[in-house]
Amino acid sequence: MSDKVRENKIRRMAARQRAILQKSRTRDERAADFGGYMLIDGDTNTVILGGTPYAFSSDLDEIEAWLLR
Repeated sequence: MSDKVRENKIRRMAARQRAILQKSRTRDERAADFGGYMLIDGDTNTVILGGTPYAFSSDLDEIEAWLLR
């Protein structure tokens, strides 16, 4: 499964649980948050995953595991 297809699948999983999947918009490959993800509670706008130790610090595997728990 390609990364974009998997990302869209996880985005839909998050939406069903009233959460929002956001991807870092950083284009600098050397930046700490490049290619990272953050899961946000859609009701309260608080970060669920990917907020520590820096913003967008989670990957798709971690977020998918949290959504499937």
